[in-house]
Amino acid sequence: MDIKLSDHFTYQKLLRFTLPSIAMMIFTSIYGVVDGFFVSNFVGKTPFAAVNFIMPLLMILGSLGFMFGTGGCALVSKYMGEGDRARANRVFSMLVYVSFGVGVLIAILGILFLRPIASLLGASGKMLDDCVTYGRIILIAIPAFMLQMEFQSFFTAAEKPKLGLYVTVASGLTNIVLDALLVGIFPMGLVGAATATAISQAVGGLFPLIYFARPNSGLLRLTAFSFDGISLLKTCTNGSSELMSNISMSLVGMLYNIQLMKYEGEDGVAAYGVLMYVSMIFMAAFIGYIIGTAPIISYHYGAQNHDELKSLRKKSLRIIWYASIAMLILGEILSQPLSFLFVSYDPKLYDLTLRGFFFYSFSFLFCGIAIFGSGFFTALNNGLVSAIISFLRTLVFQVVAVLLFPLIFGIDGIWLSIVFAELAAAIITLAFMKALQKRYHY
Repeated sequence: MDIKLSDHFTYQKLLRFTLPSIAMMIFTSIYGVVDGFFVSNFVGKTPFAAVNFIMPLLMILGSLGFMFGTGGCALVSKYMGEGDRARANRVFSMLVYVSFGVGVLIAILGILFLRPIASLLGASGKMLDDCVTYGRIILIAIPAFMLQMEFQSFFTAAEKPKLGLYVTVASGLTNIVLDALLVGIFPMGLVGAATATAISQAVGGLFPLIYFARPNSGLLRLTAFSFDGISLLKTCTNGSSELMSNISMSLVGMLYNIQLMKYEGEDGVAAYGVLMYVSMIFMAAFIGYIIGTAPIISYHYGAQNHDELKSLRKKSLRIIWYASIAMLILGEILSQPLSFLFVSYDPKLYDLTLRGFFFYSFSFLFCGIAIFGSGFFTALNNGLVSAIISFLRTLVFQVVAVLLFPLIFGIDGIWLSIVFAELAAAIITLAFMKALQKRYHY
């Protein structure tokens, strides 16, 4: 039997409903991991460092799709909870068309200004050329990538999370197969890796567009619309926390790369890249969980089902805490095999990566609380609190730590910075939840 947004959610139903979204986000995070594996092992250390160096900038440009998706999903689900499905479809349609147009504009500007931006960030010589080669190909697919990020949220709101998972799996498998062909078998190097990712993003973004444009059995469909500036503003405001989170994480990633270039050169950037790949997969599980639960929270908020809101918050925090403990243990266990998988060809780089893993894994114990908290307030249409949590977690705490900790602990301070930031953000998140529980009756 299909699970509906209006249902009462037990632990079993909650996990069943969110599992496709969790798997969807994990597969999405595999893009960079697959590229990194093939580039590191088949192309070389400098191109591998270049991919990791330019990736934060590309993620900033693509993160607008996540803003439209999370902010729009909360608003559309709220309208459905209020019984206004026609308005929900009009707003959904407007957001899809607007985000695609924004994506085209970003792609054009990004291609034109990529080289001076990469140079300004500190890339030079062959590494700069590799950044531009990889980045320009990825930018061609940015409109489709933005749609893919957006539809990840809307598939759940349409009560079709499994279909969203199937699309993401198809996209991920496309990337893996093409990477193996274009990098592993045919020596196309960075061009092959970037082409594989761009094509896979086109699969992930354009297929859902076709699905929602046709009659379907879900709750959402692309229809005619009139421009709704108020709803667009609410979407951008409400989704600003997720946008801020992605932008901040990317900006901090750039700062980490600058610091690592200072302390360890290209080896530091390469080691950080491996840690980021693992971190992306682990955090993708938490992000997928909140993507899956957000429409449920928004629906019951719109329907004023306070008891269900309270139940959802309580169950979610327990699930996240147990998952966090499991991720810490898993991170420590997998540190050796994952380091070997990516950088076994360089003993010094391998040792540096392994030591980074030991410290970095402790961040998995705390990051899920702030990720859920930010998404929770977005689902309640409180973009301000959500943005504050994201801003503190992904920018303020990390910037302060990554600038100060290395002065005390050396390069180990860079790995410890993320642990401090996640712990501080978790404390702030729980404080906000306690302070606002009477306002939202959860």
